[in-house]
Amino acid sequence: MIKRTFTAIALLLCCLSMQAQNSQKAKALLDEVYNKVVSYDNIRIDFNYTLENIDANTKSETRGDATLNGDKYRVNLFGSTVLFDGSKVYTIVPDNEEVTIDEESDDDETITPSKMLTFYREGHNYDWDILQNVQGRKIQYVKLTPIDSNSDIKSILLGIDAETKHIHKLIETGSNGTKTTITVNSFKTNQPLSKTLFTFDEAKYREDGYYIIKN
Repeated sequence: MIKRTFTAIALLLCCLSMQAQNSQKAKALLDEVYNKVVSYDNIRIDFNYTLENIDANTKSETRGDATLNGDKYRVNLFGSTVLFDGSKVYTIVPDNEEVTIDEESDDDETITPSKMLTFYREGHNYDWDILQNVQGRKIQYVKLTPIDSNSDIKSILLGIDAETKHIHKLIETGSNGTKTTITVNSFKTNQPLSKTLFTFDEAKYREDGYYIIKN
């Protein structure tokens, strides 16, 4: 009985050691991704966006693009544009001829486009996950679980290109069962950008008849 007990304890310690090693390996890979991301002057990605809830039998898919330069970003998705110029967020909806202007959110849990490639640095536990071959590319997945047990996010899977250390896919599963998937189709860096790309010209939109809402 005592021998079996010690054997069980040894197996448990071995499993805990392997889990710690996997966690360290996952964090080391994410550190490589982070160091690569912050080395670029700017990043432009084109992506597929899928929102799915099996329980509600709903699924929507679309394509979008995002340009990031430091904290500034410009995202085109669902026919709208979200622009952050470093201080304010502008949501431009051409179908409604409407622009909403908001102050930058100070909510640390909010994953803004500028945090999309670096948000994993804090607040998560890490696990080494599966390795997939995607059209000849090795995509290594890392599973992130929020440390905060009250988080609306159940888990996040980050698929990382093992060669380039760029994020290929993000799969976020919410506590309500909703799954959000972002698949990066192209990842370009250090592109020539217009000086006005992250500038909002309020006068122009007013002249075009847009309704401006300031929160």
